[in-house]
Amino acid sequence: MIYPTRSHITGHGPTDAISFRNHFQQRRAMDRQALKTRFLEAVENAPTPLEVQQLAPDLKRARLRNTPEQRIELAAALAHAAFLAPDQVAQIYDALANGWRGTPVDAPPIESLADRASETAPDELWDAWWSVVEDAVDGKLDALLVTQRTAALGTLMPEEFVSRVADMSYLYPGIRDAAKASLPEQMTLERLAACQQGSLGRQFHDLIVDNTFDLEVLDRDALGLSDLPAPLDFLNTRILQAHDLWHLTAGYETTALHEIAISAFQMAQFGHNYSAQFLSITAAVSALAPPRGAIVLFDTITSAWAHGRETPPLMLIDWETELDRPLTDIRSDYSIAPYQRPYPANLIERAGQAQAFLEKVRGVFRRLMLWHSTQNA
Repeated sequence: MIYPTRSHITGHGPTDAISFRNHFQQRRAMDRQALKTRFLEAVENAPTPLEVQQLAPDLKRARLRNTPEQRIELAAALAHAAFLAPDQVAQIYDALANGWRGTPVDAPPIESLADRASETAPDELWDAWWSVVEDAVDGKLDALLVTQRTAALGTLMPEEFVSRVADMSYLYPGIRDAAKASLPEQMTLERLAACQQGSLGRQFHDLIVDNTFDLEVLDRDALGLSDLPAPLDFLNTRILQAHDLWHLTAGYETTALHEIAISAFQMAQFGHNYSAQFLSITAAVSALAPPRGAIVLFDTITSAWAHGRETPPLMLIDWETELDRPLTDIRSDYSIAPYQRPYPANLIERAGQAQAFLEKVRGVFRRLMLWHSTQNA
């Protein structure tokens, strides 16, 4: 990648600044197209766990010298698993965590479905996927739009893929027993408000009210979750309902970085396919961003994945009967250790504030440069 030198931004007329900006935008578009081409070449090839385990430490050892090409290769491996071979997600992420952290997860391996080749990608899938990545990089998507756009990618997948995800879900510990339960009734704020101070239910209530969250992340009826094949009907309904309960119980905050982290945790717990798709997008976003972002991202993903694999299945908890109990007692009874975060939970928000300040400073200098160039025109 070519970066501008000081000589590129000094000139004798106001058009010099405009020419530099146009040149930089063209250069960025060319770099993105080259990465997209590389992604499309890589994503159709089924990665092996060994290949991922080797990719991870190479990228980590490079630290701030890691390249966009290294990052997009890893993103392609994660995207292939998420969209074309969902039953191989556990093996791929175990390998990623092993390679990145230098130690395997302390949990029994999760097998893939026997004799299942990767699915064929729908014609429109990867262009739609890449457009989500680019819009995320360009700051066009808020949290809700990211959720909606990622969920929309799932609608492109054929019925055979949904059946494969359903079969895959049973490979995760506790899911066969959890899915025997009937679909849970919706919780109410009135029920949560009745919980005493210090209880999980009251903490849940305050989290929802103080942040103006929806009690369920998305509308289960609008999504048609009850029409999904077992166990996806139960799993997807339960996680929409219990997502923020998992935040509280497993020790994840509701910040941008911890939403990424809990996606890895959920995926490790029950193979949550939406989380796998979402994380493949975040990995690709890191390929189009400065290299430090990839280090933070994969430190977060791999630590949360290991946490999820090493935590007993939260899907087996009857949350409705636990709401009146203190969180510490619930964690003790179910052997749930809170997430050991490698970074401050609000790291992305703090970086955004710093970036906004820098943009203001850059704006002042750009105006000064343009003013100076007009005086010397």
